[in-house]
Amino acid sequence: MADTMTAWVVREPGPMRTGPLQRVRIPVPTPAPGEVLIKVETCAVCRTDLHLAEGDLTPKHPDTAPGHEVVGRVVEGSLPTGTRVGVPWLHSTCGECRYCLRGTENLCPNSRYTGWDVNGGYAEYVAARADYIYELPEGPAAPLAPLLCAGIIGYRALVRAELPQGGKLGIYGFGASAHLTAQVALAAGATVHVLTRSEKARDLAIDLGAASAGDAYDPPPEPLDAAILFAPIGDLVPIALKALDRGGTLAIAGIHLTDIPTLNYQHHLFNERTVRSVTANTRTDGRAFLDLAARHPLSVTTTEYPFDEADQALADLAADRVNGAAVLRIGT
Repeated sequence: MADTMTAWVVREPGPMRTGPLQRVRIPVPTPAPGEVLIKVETCAVCRTDLHLAEGDLTPKHPDTAPGHEVVGRVVEGSLPTGTRVGVPWLHSTCGECRYCLRGTENLCPNSRYTGWDVNGGYAEYVAARADYIYELPEGPAAPLAPLLCAGIIGYRALVRAELPQGGKLGIYGFGASAHLTAQVALAAGATVHVLTRSEKARDLAIDLGAASAGDAYDPPPEPLDAAILFAPIGDLVPIALKALDRGGTLAIAGIHLTDIPTLNYQHHLFNERTVRSVTANTRTDGRAFLDLAARHPLSVTTTEYPFDEADQALADLAADRVNGAAVLRIGT
């Protein structure tokens, strides 16, 4: 194994047209105690990576390699060589604070994140904590990668939305996470209405079984028992709240959201409507979702890019040109 590797790093955050993502050679990471070194096969492209590249999320370190939906194989460390694993967004937590001890490690003030606090999967190798990764099945890597963040965070958002059995769910935005969450809700017997500006995404929603698919700013055809906002657009919060039936809940799934307009109590919150944020996920969420996905295989729509086009993949995501999830092909 060589001492250096190819990676894409965020050198100077800014709009994608300014070229914030740069291809470089950097040292192969040396795994610390408790970590494993993983040869990356694929890494899905998440909107959080875009937020990091464009500066909506402030980089924690110079020249950070994004990517936190990593599928690869262990080449060094405490797990057997060749083990197929997935590296998620949550890199580590302290394990000692009151949040960790009560089972809400996603709220740990000392939590660290793959592709933000530590270098992620836009690279040929990545180091990760052995107790925060997931063993994965054999088979094609591309459909597995989006499960590691898009799937897990969508699952947590659905739990936070408290959709009643057989209820009506509205999904605002229909990218990587939303198209997986819709399938989980449909499998549980929900009626799903998708609201998104992308015509291709609306077509995909109908193909997957959504009852309707309309523009994000239009009202759904019936009152919603719950809604999830995946689009990072604060203007949609009052629109989604107004679409809720009495007692409905809106869960906001993104790590970044533009400013929310002023809410009107009578129109948006009265009759016990609730708005809730979603912050990262726990390992329990990850295990529960991956177990569900193993029992009820999901149709994962991917758009694949060669590793040398990582910047193009992010640019396409920024311009809403990606249908489903973008995935980088890195190694074998």
